[in-house]
Amino acid sequence: MQGVERADRELLDAAALVGHLVPAGSMYAFLAEHRGRVFPDDQFADLFPSAKGRPSIPAPVAASILTLQTLLDYSDAETAEAARCDLRWKVACGLALDDKGFHPSTLTYWRRRLARSDRPHRITEAVRQVVEATGVLRGRRRRAVDSTILADAVATQDTITQLISQIRRVARVVPGAAEQIAAVCTGHDYTRPGKPDIDWDDPVAKDALVSALVNDANALVTALAEATLDEPAQQALALLALVAGQDVEPAEGSDGTDGRWRIARKVAEDRVVSTMDPEARHTRKSPEARRDGYRAHVAADPDTGIITDEQLTKAAGSDNSDPAVAAQFLANDHATTTGDGDLVGAADLPGGSTDDDHPGDPDRLPGREWYGDSAYGTGDLRDALDQAGHTAIIKPKPVQSPVAGGFTVDDFTVDDDERTVTCPAGHTRPISPTTRTAAFGALCRTCPLQATCTKSKTGRKIVLHEHDALLRQARRDWKTDPTLRERYRRHRPNIERVIAQVASRGGRRLKLRYRGVEPNNAWLKRRTAALNLRNLINHGLHWTDGWALTTS
Repeated sequence: MQGVERADRELLDAAALVGHLVPAGSMYAFLAEHRGRVFPDDQFADLFPSAKGRPSIPAPVAASILTLQTLLDYSDAETAEAARCDLRWKVACGLALDDKGFHPSTLTYWRRRLARSDRPHRITEAVRQVVEATGVLRGRRRRAVDSTILADAVATQDTITQLISQIRRVARVVPGAAEQIAAVCTGHDYTRPGKPDIDWDDPVAKDALVSALVNDANALVTALAEATLDEPAQQALALLALVAGQDVEPAEGSDGTDGRWRIARKVAEDRVVSTMDPEARHTRKSPEARRDGYRAHVAADPDTGIITDEQLTKAAGSDNSDPAVAAQFLANDHATTTGDGDLVGAADLPGGSTDDDHPGDPDRLPGREWYGDSAYGTGDLRDALDQAGHTAIIKPKPVQSPVAGGFTVDDFTVDDDERTVTCPAGHTRPISPTTRTAAFGALCRTCPLQATCTKSKTGRKIVLHEHDALLRQARRDWKTDPTLRERYRRHRPNIERVIAQVASRGGRRLKLRYRGVEPNNAWLKRRTAALNLRNLINHGLHWTDGWALTTS
């Protein structure tokens, strides 16, 4: 059953006895006074539908503990210890000085109840209601987007470790698999943990081991292919098939049919980095910086630092890319509308215009301004922003020439009406209606500009994006409009500070504590809620017949 806080204070109530020691204006002091308003009992009642059993920790207390835990990046054990021993936590959560606290598993219990409910992110929703009530975002048209890589909670495994550990897992979770392993797998004793004892400096021995493990994995998958399995068993077998193929290639001089394999000389595009967390991915933040983990995406108002949306995804994959998630943020954005659902200009918004670049201009563009670096400069995202009536202040992606210092695609003239492309030398070719390419072919052989245009023996070929006109216009505007670059320099860098707050604590880079996208996404939403609440508290968040701020 759901527990509730006592209406009267206990004899050794921490807030009454030592509340004056907690700094005013801190998160602890705020929760001590307002936790019941931010996290009311009725918002969590559906988690405990039965009126029987032992009462739970009261919802305002549990939500406050989860918020503090995420803000301070504490483990469950550290959180339980803080609630038992730290006076600030006792004051914030309304506990008595002699309260013994709770077992760390209680936090797991609460997270699971939230995850299985119809509203798994209700702590975030509660803080967003406070943000909305303060009006801190009212009339603000800007949104900035960015992302960062967060390290996963498991160790990255090499190919050999993945194969052995996953075969061992199949033996545990798939009925009858242990017997099949004993019958068809001969490359290693899978009842023993750890790697085999071989000469790891001998490439021949390593290739022989890789071949044996891959052949064992393939044989096991084949042996269990016709078995009737439940979902966990199917997933374990599918993951074994994946790791058996993602990192290996046929040995030199082999096509793979003879059972000879070696470690592939390249990294798979969507490589699973650990069988302990199959959703963690390998990616690159830059050509030099390789990272494993997940990608945290954030949208925020760059002027106030208030986070308006967040999403944690796998670190790789087109659906998890920066522009793809930004398009989701755009769809989720609660833009101010008229009664007919049309976007209105910020000059008409309650509270007036806050865009100091165009004060009082009634002809300004409607909708919001979206700021992002060149990773967000795709044609699809620009088109989505344009269709929604927003303005893209996004640094364009640079265009490259096949020849250093030579002609780029912007030096070619595109006529969309005639569906032709004209090169710098004046040659015109039609645009293919299916592939949107224009091939100059033999025209390049005798062209005096060939040396500065292409190295291809078959001539220059121009491939046009579906939204080529938008991309060209964006690059022209960036070059010719200094106010556009100035606004980008003024407002876009502010998202970097927001990202730093999300991804670090006390100068230390955070590492995720959970496995899988869903629990880590729930963590990210709690963290952004805690950061938003702290941001509001720093601006004098208080209750006076409603939420209000002392400073704007």
